[in-house]
Amino acid sequence: MTATEPFVPDDEKIFLESFSPLFSRLVITFGYMETPNIPRALVLVRKLGLKFDIMSTSFFLLRRTILPSKKGGMPFWQDRLFIVLAQNAGNATDYFGLPTGRVVELGLQTVI
Repeated sequence: MTATEPFVPDDEKIFLESFSPLFSRLVITFGYMETPNIPRALVLVRKLGLKFDIMSTSFFLLRRTILPSKKGGMPFWQDRLFIVLAQNAGNATDYFGLPTGRVVELGLQTVI
């Protein structure tokens, strides 16, 4: 998550929600001026006493594919330009510093 403050103190970054002994969700909050680095934040998790194995941890990301609409509000060339610019956006795996072998990407197609 991204906070409305520029920096979040380390003791306020981590929120753990357990659903069962084998399944939990970890929410890490970064300030809007911070560069999100998940492996570095997971070091904080270990300092708090939470035990996990990074090689058995899965990271779920969304991969969105944007398609032009045949009867959209914008002209077709503007749709195509937006799609090209969206495809040039950075990769979320690299942005968050995630290990590539532990990432699961879920796809979604959006028509504009």
